[in-house]
Amino acid sequence: MGPLVSPGVAVRAMLAGALAACLSAGPAGAAQRDLRFDVPPEWLEQQPSSPMRVAEFLLPRLESDVEDAELVVFYFGGGGGTVEANLERWTNQMLQPDGTPSAEVATTTSFLVGDLPVTLLDVPGTFAAEVRPGSRMRYYKPDFRLLAAVVETPAGPYFFKLTGPDPTVRRWADSFEAAIESARLD
Repeated sequence: MGPLVSPGVAVRAMLAGALAACLSAGPAGAAQRDLRFDVPPEWLEQQPSSPMRVAEFLLPRLESDVEDAELVVFYFGGGGGTVEANLERWTNQMLQPDGTPSAEVATTTSFLVGDLPVTLLDVPGTFAAEVRPGSRMRYYKPDFRLLAAVVETPAGPYFFKLTGPDPTVRRWADSFEAAIESARLD
């Protein structure tokens, strides 16, 4: 078993050097199944910076970019809002240089991974999310991209959010989708 990242949540190493994230939720001692997904070895696991984050990864930047991309996995014990509300909130965290609403350039894809409904979101633009929830301060990061996924489980949705410079996020897009497509309950 890998390091404990928060009560009831662990990240475990799998055979052959591949990592699998094991994200379990619920009261201690309760019968539960873990959401796991295969993590590429190039992704660098980070200590979650908030109790709302059950896993956090740094995805190394391309040489042409000024910063790395960040992938955060959130789980709110079955809460956290609807899929649609989260997609809208994430879309609104991106601004378009020409003033076009980000909803007009965002793309969503829905599919099943086993019996788990998944929705993917892709939005390019200027990252302008709140620095902290409820903060008046916002980021202003042009030429960024936001890739996100909601994996719906019987214990509630898991929210995956990848943000970073557009070229770096595009570099990691296939491995992000592969990780989401590997999601399973154990």
